[in-house]
Amino acid sequence: MALTTRTVHDVPGIASVADFFSDVWQTPRATPPYPAEVLHSLVHAGGAVHAAYDGEELLGAAVAVFGEPAARDVYSFVAAARTSDRGIGYAVKQAQRTWALERGARTMRWTFDPLVGRNARFNLTKLGGAATEYLVDFYGPMADGVNDGDESDRLTVTWDLTAAEPRPEPPAPAGDVVAAAPDGDPLARTDGDTVWCRVPADIVKLRAADPELALRWRYAVRDVCTAAFAEGRTATGMSRDGWYVLGPVQEKQA
Repeated sequence: MALTTRTVHDVPGIASVADFFSDVWQTPRATPPYPAEVLHSLVHAGGAVHAAYDGEELLGAAVAVFGEPAARDVYSFVAAARTSDRGIGYAVKQAQRTWALERGARTMRWTFDPLVGRNARFNLTKLGGAATEYLVDFYGPMADGVNDGDESDRLTVTWDLTAAEPRPEPPAPAGDVVAAAPDGDPLARTDGDTVWCRVPADIVKLRAADPELALRWRYAVRDVCTAAFAEGRTATGMSRDGWYVLGPVQEKQA
């Protein structure tokens, strides 16, 4: 695979990205989640559409705009890859990082579904970001083919662009079991200053097969995470077997 990344400015290119997002989120191309005209406007306003290609085949894309404070922070409001095992997502995020640093940004933020363990592992362990905020039902009801029937909780990732390094593999969860998951196995453990929280192996498949059970997982993980974040914790890792690492409580600045 000869993977290349570039910013997309032209009308056909941006239309292709809009179609790509429709395919990923399983919506009709006539009603894309991110219409081409919206993407054009964001680029015109100073944002950027980055895309990854193998030859002419579009494999991944992401869109970023400047956030607050405008001169230092970038907000990546959508990113997707056709497959998770070819380094596409990583290439797109690195292209975004280079673009942002060239314009003076120092951090990048975005949100993701806390129940999607593979995304958590990518964001927290591979990229080295930290989940700094838990948002309950952030978007309200969503009617696309991936999220339909679920509530739209999200974690906010903050990525230090000046020190973007992978984190070491988290150790195996340990400590006392403090909550049970909907499948009957441990959901949460505490080990000294660390809280561990488990997510299902594949929430997308579970949501399609058993929406009621998926929603029970949503509420269970929400209860653990909202309590942990209220204490001042951040999520700094995700193990291969689906456990969040919620680190020690951070002292608030006076």
